[in-house]
Amino acid sequence: MNRLVLQAQLQERAALRYTPAGLPALDLVLKHESEVTEDGHPRKVSMELRAVAIGEITQPVGRLELGASRTFAGFLAAARNGRGVVFHVTALD
Repeated sequence: MNRLVLQAQLQERAALRYTPAGLPALDLVLKHESEVTEDGHPRKVSMELRAVAIGEITQPVGRLELGASRTFAGFLAAARNGRGVVFHVTALD
């Protein structure tokens, strides 16, 4: 199963673009910070993640203010250039 749910802040949002199939798309950068337990020890986690919203989800994501913290859900896929991964946002809470 490929499912990711992440509480994060919207750091960057590019201008609305369209996929070759004609779907609206927004390229995003999300920032996550938390503390987790790893092998019984607390660990601070801080990261930025490239993300994309495609289709109807672009409307609510497009209305978010930069810096807004939300819960994003979706899946991970290879980046278009084959380097790294991109979080495909399919739901927003």
